[in-house]
Amino acid sequence: MTSLDNLPTSVNQADAIEFRMDLSLDPLAELSQYSLDIPIIATNRVAHEGGNYPENDSRIDLLCAAMSNPSVKAIDVEFSSITSGHGQRAIDHARKHDISTIISTHNFNSTPSLLELESILTESTKIGDVGKLSVTAESPSDITNLLVATWNQTQSGNLVATMSMGTLGSHSRVIAPFYGSKIGYAPLDLNTTTAPGQYSLESLRNLIKSLS
Repeated sequence: MTSLDNLPTSVNQADAIEFRMDLSLDPLAELSQYSLDIPIIATNRVAHEGGNYPENDSRIDLLCAAMSNPSVKAIDVEFSSITSGHGQRAIDHARKHDISTIISTHNFNSTPSLLELESILTESTKIGDVGKLSVTAESPSDITNLLVATWNQTQSGNLVATMSMGTLGSHSRVIAPFYGSKIGYAPLDLNTTTAPGQYSLESLRNLIKSLS
């Protein structure tokens, strides 16, 4: 989700809205005008993980400022920014304000080994409430490894959100919830996708519902 302005009625099918602050010209102003009851996940995505913001203190300043808005119930911070030192401040701020934290990793080129997938998710869930992992499938085995990692983490009691990006892995967005993935991402329309292989919100919701 990019903008909070002029949201279509299909937004009512969403359980939460991811607000991509890095794609907004004035994200705090947009937040101040938001009036729906649907909770917001605030994300100020860093450039090296598919976003539009450099890794610096001002990026974290904006994310911390967004948390003062009562509609913001969760934030998404990159695992890489925690290890680099920038993102921990946002995590600490979220804990003080009782805001949930999603620790995310994005790989737009490949899928790490099963051992690496499990390691990333384990470390992410030690830092935040949910470990999110978006990878790119180069073969069907990449998708099965992601699902195995998702299942294993779920069985261990960790909350994770996983998906395989791209055409080959697009169906993982539909079936990953059945292996324990807790969050599915979808644009309100396919003209505003933020990752390859996404379904529209209506399509994703209907597919998961039909399988359930």
